Amino acid sequence: MIKLALVQPRAHAAPNDERNLADAVAHIAAAAAGGAEVVVFPETYPGPLTTPLRFDPGPSLQEAAARHRIYVVYGTLEPVDDDPRTAHNLICLATPNGERTVAYRRTHPPGPWIYTGGTTWDFEYVAGDEPPPVAETELGVFGFAMCSEVYVPEVSRGLALKGAEVIFLPAGNDKKRLYETWRTLIFARAIENLAIVVTTQNIYGEERGLAMVASPEEILLEVTEPGVHYVEVDLDRVRLLRAETDRIGCDLRHSVKPGLLTQWRRPELYEQLSSDAPVST
Repeated sequence: MIKLALVQPRAHAAPNDERNLADAVAHIAAAAAGGAEVVVFPETYPGPLTTPLRFDPGPSLQEAAARHRIYVVYGTLEPVDDDPRTAHNLICLATPNGERTVAYRRTHPPGPWIYTGGTTWDFEYVAGDEPPPVAETELGVFGFAMCSEVYVPEVSRGLALKGAEVIFLPAGNDKKRLYETWRTLIFARAIENLAIVVTTQNIYGEERGLAMVASPEEILLEVTEPGVHYVEVDLDRVRLLRAETDRIGCDLRHSVKPGLLTQWRRPELYEQLSSDAPVST
């Protein structure tokens, strides 16, 4: 079992977003004291949220991860060339050794409109060109994607095929009318990829949150309130489901189809399926 701490913070918007950094360090200490082995922050938390960039949270969070011997999933921005307005949106992993071993630059959608001139973010988003990464840790294999990339099934499937047992999908803020489809897709990505899928988000003002953890067989946590929310996840169960094959009687032992990543797949058909399907624009 792995104990996760999902932080759903009352976040500070720009120009006060640098205040999030001290809060994040305190959340890491609290999560470690609560027995968590991984602490998960939302998209672009602790920041910054706007360009030009005014602070870098990496060194402080890496130091806190080392001090408390805990993995930290956090979000920030990275400048692109010398343009003060453009930035990549990053999900990072700090390890108990104080290293940053993952820095995933969001790839979907290609943009650039999604972060420009809003009430929360304001920067010219540049999509990354490297596929979402996995990281092998002493706890298990972690995969990383971001927010509405949950709507792109190829992202999570690609991570699962590379071995990801836990897929982190930190999100931004209030989902508004997307809430039901969003939570449904978090569970769906867990079911179809036989993985643990984890999300949490920032809360600005009176917004509704969504901190959620889904296993392939059930939703383990779903909380709308701010705070640090703890949940234990069983990777041995994920590994069992992936090792099993689907056969008569499986529905009496499992609440999901085993073998989805191996026995069920027919990759020889998929290139033809994607090339034959017209897409209206």
